Amino acid sequence: MSFLRRVAGRSLRDRVRSSVTREELGIELLLHIERGQLRWLWHLFRMPPGRLPGEVFRACPTGKRPQGRPRTRWRDYVSRLAWEHLGVPPEELEEVSGETEVWASLLRLLPP
Repeated sequence: MSFLRRVAGRSLRDRVRSSVTREELGIELLLHIERGQLRWLWHLFRMPPGRLPGEVFRACPTGKRPQGRPRTRWRDYVSRLAWEHLGVPPEELEEVSGETEVWASLLRLLPP
């Protein structure tokens, strides 16, 4: 929301609700951001072993987790985006992203 507030030219001191800011900016900006995230996911899946961003994406940390609700991981967020916008289940995400033409056609289905 801090990014969206900056785009709208507001600060927290203006005391304008986040929902109002989102409505004024419209869905186009959010779709643009989400499309960029899905494009980056496609690059991550295609990265060869040894590249740091791909290794961090594929890493499974070990150790004790803090109490409470688990934080949403970026991987879970983006797989939910792909499921909602592209209709690709999280289990098939890596397979579909390996096929360049299929992935590009799915990204073109998103509204501009």
